Amino acid sequence: MKILHVEAGKHLYGGARQVLYIVEGLAAHGVTNLLACPAGSEMARQQPAGTRVVAMKMGGDGDLGMVSRLASLIRAERPDLVHLHSRRGADTWGGLAAKLAGVPCVLSRRVDNPESRLAVAIKYRLYDHVITISEGIRQVLLSEGLAADRVSCVRSAVDATPYLAPVDRAAFCAEFGLPADALVAGVVAQLIPRKGHRYLLAALPALLACHPRLKVLIFGQGPLEAELRAEVEAAGLAGAVHFTGFRHDLPRWLGGLDLLVHPADMEGLGVSLLQASAAAVPIVTSRAGGLPEAVQDGVTGILCPPGDVAALGAAIDRLAGDPALRARYGAAGRARILAEFSIDAMVDGNLRIYRQVLGR
Repeated sequence: MKILHVEAGKHLYGGARQVLYIVEGLAAHGVTNLLACPAGSEMARQQPAGTRVVAMKMGGDGDLGMVSRLASLIRAERPDLVHLHSRRGADTWGGLAAKLAGVPCVLSRRVDNPESRLAVAIKYRLYDHVITISEGIRQVLLSEGLAADRVSCVRSAVDATPYLAPVDRAAFCAEFGLPADALVAGVVAQLIPRKGHRYLLAALPALLACHPRLKVLIFGQGPLEAELRAEVEAAGLAGAVHFTGFRHDLPRWLGGLDLLVHPADMEGLGVSLLQASAAAVPIVTSRAGGLPEAVQDGVTGILCPPGDVAALGAAIDRLAGDPALRARYGAAGRARILAEFSIDAMVDGNLRIYRQVLGR
């Protein structure tokens, strides 16, 4: 079997890393993989096992030329199937390219953004099957009119191994300039509106009054960085909030957090939450999208209504004041990741869909 994968993301965020897991896992099953990605992207510099990387121009939703470039690649390489892994034009233009070249096409949908029933009826004709990374996203598509036999859930996975090693607390505090007795909450997400950083900043003054040792590390980059930094300064929170940027060495440090906070308005599943659970870090997050699948309320963390600052603050306060509860949730989260979110299960799920589409 030969598969052409298309990933249009420029950075190695959660979705792009899932693509690397998939192609390497498929290669171990004897599948030949070709990976098309943007020239100059972090993905283009990767060398996943058993995969040939083709860097090409990918200009996003407005780049109509992606259709002809991808169609030419499909005709030249003659894959059995095209798997589109992202948006940024790869979904629509990639689907059109596969149709033009007469090759079956599968789309992975990683977000729970709503679409109109008309858009779903038109756009999703391009795909032979849709794979969602959470049941929550699958239910969104079903509610918008996509037939149940054309969409399957194959959950994202996490390589737990890098997160299992204990973190040296002294080294952790030194790395991020924190006092030794700090109570550390982390946010691991792109700095974009739907990740909900503003809710945490709104809850923070009251939390600091109860927990003066509380520090917040904001991991990630994005267009909201300047705005969030200004908000932190204006609120007098600069001593408690630290922006760390995007960290390639996150697996080394994630387990140093006392809790992870992810107050997103919308989320497909939340790979950073799976990583935090693998690192035995308890989680406070929203009851939105696929997040209730990533975090079991009252077992591995606490779920709050999206946008509810008071509920978010209360959940953080509860975990901040109870070390034993944090330890229990963290241990349960790690056990669940090892049991339910393996890379092998995700790879097998994708391969099953390929065989179904190809009639094998």
